[in-house]
Order: sequence, then structure tokens, then C-alpha cells
Amino acid sequence: MAPRTNRRSAKKTGKAGGSTAARRRPLPMRQLLPLLLLLALTAMLMLRGYVHSEILADHRIGPEAAADRVPEKILEGGPVIDTRGATDTTLDVPDGRIVLTFDDGPDPTWTPKVLDVLKKHHAHGVFFITGTMASRYPDLVRRMAAEGHEIGLHTFNHPDLSLQTKKRIDWELTQNQMALAGAVGIRSSLFRPPYSSSASAMDNKSWPVTRYVGSHGYITVLTTADSEDWRRPGVAEIVRNSTPKDGKGAIVLMHDSGGDRHQTVQALDRLLPELKERGYRFQNLTEALNAPSAHTEVTGLDLWQGRAWVFLVGASDTITTVLVVGLAVIGFLVLARFGLMLLLSAIHVRRTRRRGFTWGPDAPVTEPVSVLVPAYNEAKCIENTVRSLMRSEHPVEVLVIDDGSADGTARIVENLDLPNVRVVRQLNAGKPAALNRGIANARHDLIVMMDGDTVFEPATVRELVQPFADPRVGAVAGNAKVGNKDTLIGAWQHIEYVMGFNLDRRMYDVLRCMPTIPGAVGAFRRSALDRVGGMSDDTLAEDTDITMAIHRDGWRVVYAEKARAWTEAPESVQQLWSQRYRWSYGTMQAIWKHRRALVERGPSGRFGRVGLPLVALFMIVAPLLAPLFDVFLFYGLVFGPTGKTIAAWFGVLAIQAACAAYAFVLDRERLTPLISLPLQQLLYRQLMYVVLLQSWITALTGGRLRWQKLRRMGQVSAPPAEAEPRRQSVDQEAAR
Repeated sequence: MAPRTNRRSAKKTGKAGGSTAARRRPLPMRQLLPLLLLLALTAMLMLRGYVHSEILADHRIGPEAAADRVPEKILEGGPVIDTRGATDTTLDVPDGRIVLTFDDGPDPTWTPKVLDVLKKHHAHGVFFITGTMASRYPDLVRRMAAEGHEIGLHTFNHPDLSLQTKKRIDWELTQNQMALAGAVGIRSSLFRPPYSSSASAMDNKSWPVTRYVGSHGYITVLTTADSEDWRRPGVAEIVRNSTPKDGKGAIVLMHDSGGDRHQTVQALDRLLPELKERGYRFQNLTEALNAPSAHTEVTGLDLWQGRAWVFLVGASDTITTVLVVGLAVIGFLVLARFGLMLLLSAIHVRRTRRRGFTWGPDAPVTEPVSVLVPAYNEAKCIENTVRSLMRSEHPVEVLVIDDGSADGTARIVENLDLPNVRVVRQLNAGKPAALNRGIANARHDLIVMMDGDTVFEPATVRELVQPFADPRVGAVAGNAKVGNKDTLIGAWQHIEYVMGFNLDRRMYDVLRCMPTIPGAVGAFRRSALDRVGGMSDDTLAEDTDITMAIHRDGWRVVYAEKARAWTEAPESVQQLWSQRYRWSYGTMQAIWKHRRALVERGPSGRFGRVGLPLVALFMIVAPLLAPLFDVFLFYGLVFGPTGKTIAAWFGVLAIQAACAAYAFVLDRERLTPLISLPLQQLLYRQLMYVVLLQSWITALTGGRLRWQKLRRMGQVSAPPAEAEPRRQSVDQEAAR
């Protein structure tokens, strides 16, 4: 129940001029943090997709081209091509020396095994790393450098550079160097183009790239012997392909990544001792050429940029891993919840709908009931609410507790001059205080509570109080339904009420841990209310708070599906946001307030160890993680595998649709609103996620949330069962 607005202060604000009203207020931290979290998550996923070559990667390979514009001395020269100066030169590896080169790594599985073999035989080699792999596994790059190996560049994303622009080539080299700097703090002047082989294979498309790369200070390193380990031809064939002829020097091409490299590792273990016995030495390229090291130390801003890059890549992988685990958790929770709801709802229906079913030995319950209607500025709705109670099939007295309304709510009720309807006025003190005032003024021991925007069917009160035939029952939850479901947002809430709330209540009824009696339609024993101290204003979810308190006091709380009440759901996103924000935050407050039930004995302990975990899992944790389905849907659609992603999403949607259809059948509702279910999953769930996240942030930051009064339109004037006959009678009267 919202506090009254201070009119005097409002007038002062208005008189202050348009500048004060127009002045933009800073975005509250509880709204800013979810936005920043969403942006950070998006950035991390994009970074992960980029580093894993899922975006901006180009896997095209250019066709063979002519070589008439490539100088003869390059085609017939050595595998090391230096185009840094005015004259293009090539170099050969001296006889008796072998430079083992490994492309495409580092790989977490195979690179350590290759390094182990090289260390075992005291051999050095050159690792041409890609930026994507170096960014993800910087520890392996550090090990390469620490064990004396040379490191060269193999681009960032491994594209065919002959198909790329100069801008893309610069980007590939710069990113590759940044990853190397971040991993080990060095730069390298060695470069090997992807999809390259020997100098004799240079053509008119690859030669300009070689010259351009050389103009940026790089030496291009090609090969003289291709082990062809990528074909996995067998260990003997790899050894044969890697062995130079007649004692010549060689640059041997191998791979430590890109697939299963166990044959490469075994071939190395055989090749190294065999060729060492024949006098070969296995050296780095600069060692074999007696040249200065290809490594230079990186300092200053470039070093910190590299380290920041490697850190962010690691963070993106970690976050993605956490998200995958979260997706598995939410998948389990969703399936567990659906399974429990279907199983236990079926048990509840079978039990309550069987022939001859009664709630207890004192059935039927016929004693009169006090109906409490707390009202704050409900002028548009209150007449419909009170008149619906006057049609009740059960004897009732109606108490409208006017909580300081400023719109004449109390006067409207008094002017109706209806029997057994009383108005109790009080200064604005909030809904819990209004309900406690109503309890104090109620004449009967059975008390029904409803909202001022809700209408009851004639049988609602009668059905709502029948469970009190069981003396163990202290409270009853009714079947709250959306009355204004003709709009899209109303249809979404209708699905949520029928599926989420009412299936849940059947499940919780069977488990004897009903967490919430809806404020729109609930009934209580006065003795149960008195024992727990009445309604409390400790939380913003007083209905959840009182329900948990009654459980802990040892009473049973049950669900009466036939006690239908039609309430006016929020009509706009802003109103829905305000309502659910209050619900979510209030539920968290109630869980925290009753946390001691987890360690207590008796009924309180049973509820604490069964009810509280279920409420936390299904009402807080699961909704908070549920958008992971949509995050990975977006990720899968953009980065792939698209087909499997779509199939998985529709599979989850099919499960939800089946549960929703089952819930609609149980409630005897038309299935037409379920047409909007896919759109609800894409849009409505995201709104609920942001609301819940905002509630979490409010709770964790110690924020306080006041009650926010929703604007009512007075659209729910009668239960749907009565609306059609009434419309027909009006039409007949008009025809006369």
C-alpha cells in the first residue's frame, strides 16, 4: 500500500519551474549495474567468439596462380626470404643443421608433448604461433621461450593473406604480436604465412604479401621439407619426409596443433636420435644462420596492452565456462521443475477431483466469513470488487479498509449503501497495517483477503473456505487469474499465472510447503493469524511473509483451485516492472527473514529444509539463470553451430509448451494465448531477468525499496463467466 504523496512538496516542485522537472536525474546504481553487466557479458562473448575464430575469421584458400612476376632468385632460392632492405635476398640453412618448425599452436594437448620430446633430446625448434591460440594458452608460449625455442608469427586468425587487404594483414600481424607480448613480453621478426610451403611455390598473389610483410620488418620463413604430418600418414612416413637428403640442411614443417598429433610426437621421438647419430644438429633458425636473435623485449605501453589482452581473453574463456556450467544447472533445474510440476500436479488433481472428495471431517464449511479489502486510491475498481462480493454464494461481511485514499474510494463504497459492507478509514500506513486493522474489526473467525482491483466469482468464497474443514489447515491459497488478458502483455501474464503460479501451487501443496498465498485471493484462520502476530511490514511481500510464518507455526497451507479470482494485471512494461521488482525483492526479504528455519526443528525446520530451498531455486536462482538459454541462442546463431542451437532452443520451448498446455487444460482455459509463448520466452523472460537482477543488486547493496502503487484502469468488472450473459442481456434490451 503506497504512502500518500506530499502534495505541498509536489506543488513546490511544480512551481520551481520546468528546469527542475526537466533536469535529468542520474541513473540509479541498481539500474546501471545490470546494464553494465549485460554490456560486459556481451563484450566477453564477442571476444571469446573472436579469439576462437568464430567471428571475423576467413577460411578461404586462394587457388593456384601464375608465378611470372616472382623473381627467379626467389623461386630458386632458399626458404628464408628477407625483403626488409632495398635488395631481396634468400638464405639456406647450412648443411648438417635442421630447423624443426611447428605451426598453428600452441595446443594444450599436443604442444606440451612436443616440448617434452624436444627437451628429452636437447633439441631446439621454432614455433610459429597463431594469436588466437597464444592468447588462450600463454603459459605454453612462456614455456617455449623459457626452454630456449624460437617463436615466430603465423597471423592471428590463420587466414590466407593473399586474399586479404593490407589493412587486414596489418591487423593480423599487430594482434599476433600483441598476444606474444602479453604471453611472454617479446616481439618476433620471424613470420610464416598460413598455407605456405617452399619458396618454389611462391606465386603472383603470395609474393606481394611477402614483400609487404618484409617492409614491416619481418623475415618470411618457408620450408624445404614438409613432414605432411597433417595427413597422419604414419610415423615412418613422417620420419621419411622430414629427413634431408645427402646431409643437407633443412627447415622441416610440422604441426603441434590443428588436430590429432600423436603421430607427430612419435615421429619426433624417433627422428631426433636417428639424425643426431648421423651428425645433425637441431637448432633455432637464428642459431643455424649465426644471426642475431629474432626476439626483442617489449616494454612500456605495448607490454601492458599485451598483458591486458591476455587477461581479457582468459576472463572471457572463464566467463564462458561459468556460463556453460550455469546453463547446465539451469537446464537441470528447469527439467526438474517441469518434472515435479507435472508429476505432483497430477497427484494433486487426482486427489482433489476424485468422486466424494472432502477437505476434512467438518465439511462442508458454512460459517460466515469476513472479507477484507484493503484499498488505496482504488476508485476505478472498488465498486466492481464490492459488487462481486455481494453476489457471493457464501455468507460474508465485507470490510473495505480505506488506507488514506485521496480519490474518494471510501465515499464510493459508502454511497453504494450495500448490506454487510462496512468501511474502515485510517491514515495511510501501508497494506499490512490496513489488513491488521481489518482483522481487528472482523466479526468472524474465517478471514478472506483480496485486493481492491480484484473481482470474485459467486462461488469463490465458498470454495476458498472449504479446506478449513480440516482443522490442521491454517491458510488457503486461491486461484488468481488475469482478467485483462486481451493485450499481448496481458496474455503473457495470463500464461505465467496459469502455468507458473497455479502449477507451482499444486506442486507446493503436495509437498506441504506453499510459499505464497496470493494477495488477490487467500483465506486464513484468525487463530493462525493471531499466533504469528498478524501481517508484518518487515518485507514488501507481506503475503509471502505471512505464509512462511504460518508454515513455521505448524499449520497446513493448501491450494483451492476452484476459488477463482480475476485481477487486473499491469497494462504497461513500467507498471509490470514495478510490480515484479517489488515481488522479487520482497520474496528475497522473506527468505532472509525466515532463514533460521533451515536449522530449526519441527514444522519450522521441515519448511526451512524443503520449502526455502525450493523457493530459492525455482523463484530466484532459476529465473536469474534462465536467460542463459537466450544468451547461448544468440551466441549460437551468430557463431554457430546454428542448426543445433535452433534445435536445442525449440526443444526447450516444446517442453515449456507441453507444460503450459497441460496447465491450461487443468484450469479449463482456452489454449489460444499460448500462440504468444515463443515471443514471451524471447522478450518477457528478459524483462523478468533484469527485474530479478535489479532486486539482487538492491538487496546486496543494502538499498531500500518502497511500495509503488500501480495505476488501475478498472477493466475487470465481472468474472468472464458472467460477462457474456450480461452482454447478451444488454444487447437484447437495446434491441427492444
